[in-house]
Amino acid sequence: MDRNQLIGILLILAMLVGYQFLVPKPEPETKPAQQTNVTKPTPSSATAGSATSGSTQPLDSVAAKAQFGQFSAAATGQEQDIVLENKDVKVTFSTLGGRVKDVLLKNYKTYDGKPLVLVDGRRSQTVLELPTGTGKVDLHKLYYRTDAQSGAIGAQGTKVTFRAEVAPGQAVEQVYALPAQGFTIDYDLRLNGLTNVGKGDVRFFWQDRMPQFENDLKNNRLAATVNYLTADESFDHLSEAESSDEKVLEEPIRWFSIKHKYFLASFIAKNAPLNKASFKTIFDPSDSLTVKTAVADVSLPMSDIQNGKGQYRFYYGPNDFQVIKQDIAPEFDMNVYLGYSILKPINKYFFVPVFNLLEKFVSNYGILIVLLVVFVKLVLTPLTYKSYVSMAKMRVLAPEMAEIKEKVGDDMTKQQQEQMKLYQQVGVSPLSGCVPVLATMPILLALFQLFPNLIELRGKSFLWAPDLSTYDAFISFGTTIPFVGGHLSLFTVLMTLSSIAYAYYNNQTTPQQPGPVNMKALSYIFPVMFMFVLNSFPAGLTWYYFVSNVVTILQQQIIRRFVDEKKIRAILDENKRKFAAGEGGAKKSKFQSYIQKQLQAAEDARKQAEDAQRRAADPKSRKK
Repeated sequence: MDRNQLIGILLILAMLVGYQFLVPKPEPETKPAQQTNVTKPTPSSATAGSATSGSTQPLDSVAAKAQFGQFSAAATGQEQDIVLENKDVKVTFSTLGGRVKDVLLKNYKTYDGKPLVLVDGRRSQTVLELPTGTGKVDLHKLYYRTDAQSGAIGAQGTKVTFRAEVAPGQAVEQVYALPAQGFTIDYDLRLNGLTNVGKGDVRFFWQDRMPQFENDLKNNRLAATVNYLTADESFDHLSEAESSDEKVLEEPIRWFSIKHKYFLASFIAKNAPLNKASFKTIFDPSDSLTVKTAVADVSLPMSDIQNGKGQYRFYYGPNDFQVIKQDIAPEFDMNVYLGYSILKPINKYFFVPVFNLLEKFVSNYGILIVLLVVFVKLVLTPLTYKSYVSMAKMRVLAPEMAEIKEKVGDDMTKQQQEQMKLYQQVGVSPLSGCVPVLATMPILLALFQLFPNLIELRGKSFLWAPDLSTYDAFISFGTTIPFVGGHLSLFTVLMTLSSIAYAYYNNQTTPQQPGPVNMKALSYIFPVMFMFVLNSFPAGLTWYYFVSNVVTILQQQIIRRFVDEKKIRAILDENKRKFAAGEGGAKKSKFQSYIQKQLQAAEDARKQAEDAQRRAADPKSRKK
């Protein structure tokens, strides 16, 4: 490797590894960060936070009449909690507001083993604002009556009705239907007999200070966002970054989700879409107890509610593709990120089904990943075999390649022209070895995007890794080291060593390709660079890459025993003889024809330039 090659490689290394340090990151918005605790939507709902915590002072009749108008009869009362649970969730309702107060997911824990409370009344605040002839009234500040009792949900599910009497024959009702299992809650909002209803829609405001459920706070913040689907079924979301973001939508939406890394708290319109939607995420780097604060502000169509069609649905549960692909809402499975649009089909129709099939037979997820690797390698065996045979042909042609280089010297254009002639004579396509390798790249990229979003790995231990959905901190440094972080992942180290071992093995069987860059040297450098990149990625992903490298080496060792290079040499010599005898030989590919045309054009241009220089330097030529 000469000096220029070494400098080029070092520059590539510095550019890739130092990308996150060299590219300026957007500064977090300071204004929203200062008001993370409470976002006050309107004066009528400014005390939503205190109302939900049960700290409001009792109102006398005069104050109640002034604040709530015709709803003053329901403005005072005693708060009571109703707790209902099935095998998946435990939901706490409050008679103050007739709303969902707490939601506990019974089959999940936080990273430190605590109960996973997805919705917490102390951190989640809601406003349900009804326009009336005398002003706006927050229906979540009224006291409701109910006949429901705490307990387990029956096999047929159960309904809970909260009713706030306004006047004789006039009431607000909120009806919740809970299933015997699952994470959805159907919700009806009814205005029975109400006459003093103002113009405009009902406003639903939801602010959630999202707690930390996973061990990596930085990674949690990168995943936390608000997803939504517009009325024309266009999916979008707020920025997934350590910064604040806000969007005000012109078009209606069908649903929105406050998305944690692996969990969702969603609101869905079953009939007419939600109008005038705006969403916000607030990032406060100084608040280590809050991942982000998510804010949703939407309008429920008044016409639907008055006509008995105010029907909605809550989803409080895991962001699990197998769960949310059910009939919850249109395109609801898009909450699970399965990669770029070109890679998503690979994950959706291949890896996710195969993964879930293997789950039925294997309970250890580390072993499951090994079986997944073996399955993928078996599927790709024809491509791998074709790639190895192509490399064997190139090894057989190595002496002729060396003769061409010695014959034409350092003239790269001439070298390539002579090589293309040789390829045509012996019937070898230079792309035959590249295409199989390139065909496997989408699979590697698809897995790279799938594993960080695979909830199935969450909390699953293997060897020294307590959780395959996050990095295995085999060594914790106690401080942050540049390019590495505060820990070292042993699975990532093993992946790097196996990649270097594979590169060494591959370099022994692959002839050196001509060109300005030493690709063999780069094959050792790239694994080291990726070690820094993948050190904080899920242990399941790096374990997959490690096993894949080991299986690939074993697979090539097996294929090697079925490839006879002497027979390949004989076939190439026969092709060359037929070509020389004019018996046709191998058909030239379109790629070879295109390359030869380009090389010939370059050669002709070079000769014309040389002729022009000679004529310019020769006075006799200029006179002619």
